[in-house]
Amino acid sequence: MKTNIFRLPSEQCMEPEMFHRIGLKVGAKIAEEEFERALIFCGTGMGIHIAASKCPHVHAAVVENVPSALRCITGNNCNIMSMGAHYVAQHTGIAMADAFLEHNLGDGYEERNNFYEFHKLAYDELEAFEYEEFKKNGFEVKKIGEVELGPEPLE
Repeated sequence: MKTNIFRLPSEQCMEPEMFHRIGLKVGAKIAEEEFERALIFCGTGMGIHIAASKCPHVHAAVVENVPSALRCITGNNCNIMSMGAHYVAQHTGIAMADAFLEHNLGDGYEERNNFYEFHKLAYDELEAFEYEEFKKNGFEVKKIGEVELGPEPLE
C-alpha cells in the first residue's frame, strides 16, 4: 500500500489547527479518493474522528488497543483509524497502525462461514445509506441483500 504523510505546514505547528478542522481535511482526502486509508490523532481520538466522519464515504473508528485496530479493518472495513494521544502508548500505537495498514476486510476470518460476505454487505449498506430515504421508510434500512453469518469456529 502506498503511504502518504499529511502534516500540518511547519508555520502552523506553533499555533496548531484545531483538531476538528484537521479531521475534516483528512476525511475529505478519503471522500475525494486521494487517500485509501488514514491514521488520525488528537487527545482522545474522538473529536477528530467525529469530524472526519462528517465526510462522505468515511468509515472511521476510534481504537485503543491492537485487537480493536485489527477488527476495525478486518470486520468493519474502516478507512480511517483514530487514536488518542493521551491514552495510547507509543509502541502500542505503532502496533495498532501496523495492524490497520497491513490487513484488509475479512483477513484472519477465512474459517468462519460468510464472514467476509456478511461484513461486506454491512459496509455496502452503510455506503448506500441516505438519511432522508431512511426517514421516509419509517426508519427501516433499505436492505441490499441478506447473508447468514456462520457460527464462530471452535478453537
